[in-house]
Amino acid sequence: MLDLFLYNWQVRDDWFKWCEALSEEELRKERIGGVGSILKNLYHVIDCERLWVHHMQNKPVISTDFSSISRLDEVMAYAKETRANTEDFLKHWTSEDEEKRLELTNKKGVSYSFTYKKVLLHIITHEVHHIGQLSIWSRELDMKPISTDLIFRDFM
Repeated sequence: MLDLFLYNWQVRDDWFKWCEALSEEELRKERIGGVGSILKNLYHVIDCERLWVHHMQNKPVISTDFSSISRLDEVMAYAKETRANTEDFLKHWTSEDEEKRLELTNKKGVSYSFTYKKVLLHIITHEVHHIGQLSIWSRELDMKPISTDLIFRDFM
């Protein structure tokens, strides 16, 4: 599992570098698809990672309100803090943890039960999904997207 998180973090870092070529206005510009803007898309995957890992750690699930974030460096700082927590969680991961269950009840009173393994796989694929949206937007900006080709990345 850690390897796929390392892959996602490496791709995310490359997107952060890619974003440095854009103005803050372009990063915040509302777009079709994803969660609305490049900055929001990046923030969203980080916030979801934090939420799910905090659930598995039995920590309070407190996310930063996106409206308080308006700059790339703020999203990058949020990513750094979230990654440190997730890395610590994964470093202590054992095969026995895979079958632990996360029990949740949503605001409508509907209960869910997921294995920790499924939650981690969800976090990984959720980010891959949203990174695809960034690739589409980069093409709309006539810019080359970040390569997500796992086979040619050195992250292990």
